[in-house]
Amino acid sequence: MHIEVLVEDSSGKTLVDLLLPKLLGPQMDPHTWRVHPYKGIGRIPVDLKGGDPAKRILLAQVPRLLAGYSKTPGIDAVVVVLDTDRRNCQAFLAELKAVAAARAPALNTMFRLAIEEMEAWYLGDRAALLAAYPRAKNAVLDRYEQDTVCGTWELLADALHPGGSTAVKTAGWPLPGQIKHEWARAVGPLMDLEVNESPSFRKFRDGVRRLAAGGPVGSHTR
Repeated sequence: MHIEVLVEDSSGKTLVDLLLPKLLGPQMDPHTWRVHPYKGIGRIPVDLKGGDPAKRILLAQVPRLLAGYSKTPGIDAVVVVLDTDRRNCQAFLAELKAVAAARAPALNTMFRLAIEEMEAWYLGDRAALLAAYPRAKNAVLDRYEQDTVCGTWELLADALHPGGSTAVKTAGWPLPGQIKHEWARAVGPLMDLEVNESPSFRKFRDGVRRLAAGGPVGSHTR
């Protein structure tokens, strides 16, 4: 099976690149995949035709991409991984399903939503997080309720980064992107996929495994 994976930024690609071999085995043995990072999430276009491809904004491109993948030989499935941010999860998922149904109804498309942000997946494996960052502030981590909308990356920065999220925001770009890449590289290899407490991570994990097993995973799957 060959799977195309779309993620909204390059730090997300770093993490997914580390996770997929744990879920699917080595490349080409027997599955293959490609992970494509975009430069932000954006919005689904009203006309479902897609925006400027050069801007590489994921939701703006999803209708066009799904339509293209549905006509491309050798692509067995597409996985789209997105942060919900502060969107209503059910309404957002319904929008995504509608796009897939309208633009690529025959394509095996799976949407997976990290709630609120992909940093929730690191927080779901506290042992891996502390192994990577033994000086993490446990008092901050103790405040986190799994997969809640609480400013997830900021909470993680408060636990791990000198000066916390305030220092990161004060420094500005590119520091936020740099520390998200650092977290992915440090925590991702240590994550135990079987014990992660994040419900949204488990849905990603189990969905990818169902894909690999040839199970029913369509555009109506969360």
